[in-house]
Amino acid sequence: MTRWGMVIDLHRCIGCYSCMLACRQEHFVPRGIYFNRILISEKGTFPTIQKLLLPVLCNQCKEAACVKVCPTGASSRREDGIVLIDKDKCVGCGYCIVACPYQQRTRFEDPKLEYFPGQGFTPYEELGKKLFPYQPGTPLKCTFCVERVDEGIKNGLKPGVDREATPACVITCPANARTFGDLEDPHSEVSELIAKKKALPLHPEFDTEPSVYYFRV
Repeated sequence: MTRWGMVIDLHRCIGCYSCMLACRQEHFVPRGIYFNRILISEKGTFPTIQKLLLPVLCNQCKEAACVKVCPTGASSRREDGIVLIDKDKCVGCGYCIVACPYQQRTRFEDPKLEYFPGQGFTPYEELGKKLFPYQPGTPLKCTFCVERVDEGIKNGLKPGVDREATPACVITCPANARTFGDLEDPHSEVSELIAKKKALPLHPEFDTEPSVYYFRV
């Protein structure tokens, strides 16, 4: 059994936003919505202040609260651990948005919202509407670039090893802060990093068993 997961090295992350930009480009993410975000804070007192960076995305939880509260089955978890939203089953109730303890779902409201207000949709936006016809009133979130993963496996590639089968945010990171792979494989790079670096998910006390882990060394 496969369970896809990600490990993020907080020491390597430089806050360049490459992950956010790659995600937007890969999925034609509408204006005002983010599948990937970087939370920024500081600690210490002047003049010894340290900048803290925390990349966040859908945690693809094993015990996903969003799946449990969905009344129509629109939110579901695949056998490989990826949590998806079926826009045709979604009724826009918003239960999943409220239930997600990590606040990683956003309702898509306005399909007429342009990246450059008043200038019309760019060719890029028009293409996005065809490839990713997001439905107004439904929530959107990170999918671990499921299209890349599935297509890669179909072509005999290995996610986390071959670029074409790996999430865009992982292969774009210039600092190699992100690693993707099979959490159920004890010999995968993600599993070895978790064991060696004692990586932990965000808020393990929520009992959702996230598939995204973090460490700082």
